[in-house]
Amino acid sequence: MNTSKIIGIVLLVVGAILLYFGFNATEAPSEEIGEALTGKYSDETMMYLIGGGIAAVAGLFLLLFKK
Repeated sequence: MNTSKIIGIVLLVVGAILLYFGFNATEAPSEEIGEALTGKYSDETMMYLIGGGIAAVAGLFLLLFKK
């Protein structure tokens, strides 16, 4: 297994963990109140969701397409 595949697996796992924490953060009572009042999530929650999505996509790309 070459280095790009290992990095891809690590990025995919890290992305999944960040997405898990981000989705859990959206269900927090304080987050739901803030979202109901402002119509958007907090910056920290958005960073979890965006960072997790980017890391997961990058990891998947490295696993499937990088040789």
